[in-house]
Amino acid sequence: MVLDDLGTSLRGTLDTLRGKSRVTEEDVDKVVKEIQRSLIQADVDIALVQDLSSRIKERSLEEEPPGGTSARDHVLKIVYEEMVGLVGDSTDLPLEEQTIMLAGLQGSGKTTSAAKMAWWFSKKGLRPAVIQTDTFRPGAYDQAKQMADRAEVEYYGDPDADDPVQIAREGLEATSDADVHIVDTAGRHALEDDLIDEIEDIESVVDPDRNLLVLDAAIGQGAKDQAQQFDESIGIDGVVITKLDGTAKGGGALTAVDQTDSSIAFLGTGEEVADVERFEPDGFISRLLGMGDLRQLAERVERAMEETGQSEDDWDPEDMMSGSFTLKDMQKQMEAMNNMGPLDQVMDMIPGLGGGLMDQLPDDAMDVTEERMRDFDVVMDSMTDEEMEYPRAIGADQIERISRGSGKPEERVRELLQQHKMMEQTIKQFQGMGDGDMQRMMKKMQQGGGGGGGGMGGLGGGGQGPF
Repeated sequence: MVLDDLGTSLRGTLDTLRGKSRVTEEDVDKVVKEIQRSLIQADVDIALVQDLSSRIKERSLEEEPPGGTSARDHVLKIVYEEMVGLVGDSTDLPLEEQTIMLAGLQGSGKTTSAAKMAWWFSKKGLRPAVIQTDTFRPGAYDQAKQMADRAEVEYYGDPDADDPVQIAREGLEATSDADVHIVDTAGRHALEDDLIDEIEDIESVVDPDRNLLVLDAAIGQGAKDQAQQFDESIGIDGVVITKLDGTAKGGGALTAVDQTDSSIAFLGTGEEVADVERFEPDGFISRLLGMGDLRQLAERVERAMEETGQSEDDWDPEDMMSGSFTLKDMQKQMEAMNNMGPLDQVMDMIPGLGGGLMDQLPDDAMDVTEERMRDFDVVMDSMTDEEMEYPRAIGADQIERISRGSGKPEERVRELLQQHKMMEQTIKQFQGMGDGDMQRMMKKMQQGGGGGGGGMGGLGGGGQGPF
């Protein structure tokens, strides 16, 4: 995640405040120094860093914490509020008819972002269309068409035309029945006069409701000049930050937002068309500080259920809680999890399970977890219906047969059965729990004391994994 190093270092620094009822200037200086170090390393403009750290220090020392609030929670709240202010509001993108034009340098991820945004709008019930006007880059038409096909959205381009303005005009006419038009423009390796002239000509024909600047999360300090020139040319209403799935620093994109007095619209978090998030500042910073993001998590759960063809009637958690938990139930849960995206991203959204817990896991822990989930799925596909319904009845001979049929070692089959047993025992702990007990447990989890005992407890490798 963008600025992830900031989240890691801040969580460690804030933990030193545990048990204190008040903070000293020395305590606050430690927090502020970590913020400054991490933001500067992430290529955030130094002037922004200084303003942010000054406000955090002043508020931490002058504001009285509410009664019963610990020093750590008081400072965390201030850091959270000031960081939300730094990243700004989310770009206004109403779910209605509109035309969006994308700008940015070559390689920033415009073409991929156009398809991702179109996919996002389609999931909101609108009919989007992507119009590709890039005649400069070889292969731009084919790439855009492939991405639009994967997103299952309408597409227009003309590989034989050499006038991007004409393509834009004809594209709007050809896709006139679409609710949302997303116009992808050409980029260059650097800001050149002909690029600026071209995008200005396209804008005059398209007359977009919003111009979004697409920036690679690794853009660095160069984002400032780039953002300023695009803003002076066509005006920038929002920023799309791409390639957040790698080790990119991301601070340059925040600088661009400040430079253009705009906001962030979308975050690109992977290579698939579904790897896109509508930017929500409170949830973004909440995840960064290890506080979770229940809104984004709920959206992913809903999307996963749609993609697996499940509904509340097909798989009602209350029914599962009151009855037996079979391997079929477990497979459905795993399928839904798989459609929610990479496990490390999902983990960050769960209060009490992301942030600090993720910092403690080995770098390859999530890779091991996802590999194990895939193996479990293959193993279950080699079982009979009776075995899926009554896994406790599976004996040594059946384990040997399932192993041969799945091509997985017998140890993996045993791990699956042990995993199921652990999940079944966890669910039984919830059965019969009163509403008051449940509320106390959820409150404890949201305060960071959950420890990861509520779900797929052993997928991380040793029975103490994240779920």
